[in-house]
Amino acid sequence: MHASQGRSAGLGLALASAFAFGGSGVAAKPLIEAGLDPLHVVWLRVAGAALVMLPVAWRHRDLLRRKPALLVGFGLLAIVGVQTFYFAAISRIPVGVALLIEYLAPALVLGWVRFVQRRPVTRAAALGVVLAAGGLACVVQVWSGLTFDLGGLLLALAAACCQVGYFVLSDQGADEAEQADPLGVIAYGLLIGALVLTAVARPWSMDWGVLGGRVDMDGTSVPAWLLLGWIVLIATVLAYVTGVISVRRLSPQVAGVVACLEAVIATVLAWILLGEHLGAPQIIGGAVVLVGAFIAQSSTPKAPAAGPVAGSGPGSGSGAEAAGAGSDAAGAGSEVDALGSVSGAAGAELSAGRTAP
Repeated sequence: MHASQGRSAGLGLALASAFAFGGSGVAAKPLIEAGLDPLHVVWLRVAGAALVMLPVAWRHRDLLRRKPALLVGFGLLAIVGVQTFYFAAISRIPVGVALLIEYLAPALVLGWVRFVQRRPVTRAAALGVVLAAGGLACVVQVWSGLTFDLGGLLLALAAACCQVGYFVLSDQGADEAEQADPLGVIAYGLLIGALVLTAVARPWSMDWGVLGGRVDMDGTSVPAWLLLGWIVLIATVLAYVTGVISVRRLSPQVAGVVACLEAVIATVLAWILLGEHLGAPQIIGGAVVLVGAFIAQSSTPKAPAAGPVAGSGPGSGSGAEAAGAGSDAAGAGSEVDALGSVSGAAGAELSAGRTAP
């Protein structure tokens, strides 16, 4: 019962994270249309969230000594890497194509778990990934304007690999006796990301006057600072916190598939708030993503199969199996997506809650 409740709580947190990340593009697009550069919006998002999380970073300053590699990896991969590679990709290939490649990350997570960690994955989780990827292709209408650019495709794949780092690092240490507190990891990841993005985005050249005015959201005048507050507090701080904790309560591969709902949520919000209507293929694709996410989250990770050890008796195989099952249970019971996304005009451009504004 306890494990079931923990899994249900993890699913709820993953859905909350997907909703928070999915709303980032809807809030960011009016700011971009008002004159802010997309990279400047990303910097505002990460730097603002880093300031909010600064007291948390101070409280968990021991992580700098205990887990320096984890903090640097999270900041560079989950915060900076996803956004940087994503923006570079959409400068060369259509946004929908880049988004679909990036959201191949759940499949890459399965590959990491299966071939690097050498842990079995369930058929349901694999089927959920296939369905979610296919549905996402319909949501972003990947067939619109596909042009083959090897460099752009490789950049989008790099963004997907960085997103794998988000899910894997979120789960890192969940089964250790002295766990790295997820809030501390997020706080230092944001601080590191803000420092790196400051050098890349050069915010001193930004038009700061936009933030003091009002922007248009489908005919409605909205204070720019209100949208920025949503991006920082909801689409970044809340999204990361709920996301990282959900990864630890579920598993990287299951949480990764549920994260695909960001694309559906973002497109629906764009329909409601920005007047960007959905076509029939997008509605059907969204339903397929929901089905894929449900199948994946309803599966339970398998315990590693018992393998005979040379010269050992039958009992040692079952002992290894029990140990593996205990390890899986600890990992499942014990956020981060990077990053919100997108600077274009279509609903698909608002779908990548983890990669850009």
